[in-house]
Amino acid sequence: MVDPEEHTVDELTEELETIDDADELNSILEAERAGKDRKTAREAINRRLDALDQAAESEGVEEGTETEGEYEETKEDVGEEAEGEEVEDADAEAEEAPEEEDDGLSHPTRDKRHVRALEGGHYEDMWVFCETQAGELLDVSKEMLGKARELMDGYAEDYGDEEDVVAFLMGDDCEDLAEECLAYGADVAVYHDDPRLERFLHKPYTEISAHMARGQGAIESTDWRDYDEPRYVLFPATNNGRDLSAKVQAELDSGLASDCSDLFIENEEVSNPVKTGEPGVKKTFEKVLHMKRPDFSGFEYSTILCLDNPDRDFHPQGASVIPGTFDVPEPDPDREGLVVEHDMELEDDWFRVEITEHDRLEAGVDLTGHEVVVCLGRGIGRDPTEGIELGLDLVDAFDDAALGITRGIVTSSYQFEGHVEGYTREERQIGETGQVVAPDLYVAAGVSGAVQHKVGMDESDTIVAINTDPDARIRDFSDYFVEGDLFEVLPRLTRAIESDELDIEAVATGGDD
Repeated sequence: MVDPEEHTVDELTEELETIDDADELNSILEAERAGKDRKTAREAINRRLDALDQAAESEGVEEGTETEGEYEETKEDVGEEAEGEEVEDADAEAEEAPEEEDDGLSHPTRDKRHVRALEGGHYEDMWVFCETQAGELLDVSKEMLGKARELMDGYAEDYGDEEDVVAFLMGDDCEDLAEECLAYGADVAVYHDDPRLERFLHKPYTEISAHMARGQGAIESTDWRDYDEPRYVLFPATNNGRDLSAKVQAELDSGLASDCSDLFIENEEVSNPVKTGEPGVKKTFEKVLHMKRPDFSGFEYSTILCLDNPDRDFHPQGASVIPGTFDVPEPDPDREGLVVEHDMELEDDWFRVEITEHDRLEAGVDLTGHEVVVCLGRGIGRDPTEGIELGLDLVDAFDDAALGITRGIVTSSYQFEGHVEGYTREERQIGETGQVVAPDLYVAAGVSGAVQHKVGMDESDTIVAINTDPDARIRDFSDYFVEGDLFEVLPRLTRAIESDELDIEAVATGGDD
């Protein structure tokens, strides 16, 4: 008999697959309970016992009559929607209890279909949801394709396996956009074309994305792949992308790291017993997508990992990416790849909401691409109108500059007079939930330096901070820190630039030259 104390849980699980005697398995279970009594080991033995019971029950059933696939559902799981012959209940002859009146509120999850995540599945490729708007790919879609190309090229070098970058998108007449995805780094572009998908809708976009990821559809639209689900998937951290990423990953029963600002793939050794299955044991997870995002400490980044449990897989490993985090790659119009039209019947019920009329807003303010960005924060609170005017004066002194603001100004109750109010709207916000900029020079005046703001500007070449608080967090990641009142420092900077006599080190140290 196998002695469970001589094996790790992983080794024991492999040994159990060779045992077909229920009595022997029960003896192993008793030995485990009397010894280390590991929960994950007991679960592995019980799973093997259940597998033997199921095999015994299915003897004599014609091959192919049972449902096959990556998800298993039972009558208990899906309620009245389960198919198959009713099993006679032991109390079937008992008097049936009167049916309770359904008020529509008592059982909000009565019809929820529960599914068990795929175990031991086959995963490949990095998928990228390419969001479109007005018939064009968003820049963030191109950014993610470029980053995905970089990651998967490195993946091939590190692991010797060549896996693809797969763009997936949907819309009205979007085949040309799928072709464009190849030019930005995709090996395969899968698209679903339907006039009703011209604008983002939660239900159909979620169902189509999950259908694609599971490899479902007509043979013509699925024969290009031979795996169960993607290994990785990226979404844009836009309003629509955040929405879709959460819904799709929930539908696929996997995890998601939102609002990420960096990605890399490495092996990771962990000792968490929830992931290893056994206390005191280290296990190396291979090909892990490391997803970095700002945390809530106000100044640090966290790295999120989506690791499997001993008895189930979490795939695809998912992330949403902050727009502007990565560079838009140069397109290669000669780059070849495969374009696949996805096949799926869309239910009319998914389109109960119909957009009957719409109006397009004027183009917003693009702060990217400027040589200089001047950003104002809550330090303007003493006189908000004058603070904005001083910032605009400094912007005008440069040849190529733009004015940005922090979320603190957007959400404040400041009263602005005259034309300056037009410069205080959300479209100029810089940070995690705003724009991401990387100019040659970034001037932060009256900005505290919260990590949510740092995400939007820390790739700038030179950062000059102006603040009355010498301990302000922005000091830690600035190249120059001016301790002073922005109402006094900004006019001096403006005069120095206009006279072409700027000495930023002198300004930072309080000099008069």
